[in-house]
Amino acid sequence: MIGYVMLGSQNIDVSRYFYSALMDMMGAKKVADSKTFLAWSFGEGKPTLAIGNPFDGEDASYGNGTMVALSVSSTEEVDKLHKKALALGGQNEGDPGVRSGGFYCAYFRDLDGNKLNFHCKPEASN
Repeated sequence: MIGYVMLGSQNIDVSRYFYSALMDMMGAKKVADSKTFLAWSFGEGKPTLAIGNPFDGEDASYGNGTMVALSVSSTEEVDKLHKKALALGGQNEGDPGVRSGGFYCAYFRDLDGNKLNFHCKPEASN
């Protein structure tokens, strides 16, 4: 149902550094890379993650209550990716752990303040 998710960025070069490291760890392939726009694909028929300067030329901003949740295969992968996001300069918004509905999640903000998480269902991992 979802084709792609787009997050705004104030600085594409900084976003390239931050997201390239995380998307590489997740096995995503970079499908766009320009001065104003980046995108990674997780495969045919799966959503794409895009990062770009706002089209209207105004400052990028994030929404209160808006979040992108990135599904991974195991609790170990959640832990590893969350640790990497923080090492790259991301801000911790919630340590890894089991949340409502049995999801294992870890929350962070990217370098532009966008909120994301990595998550999996523990019974489906390993």
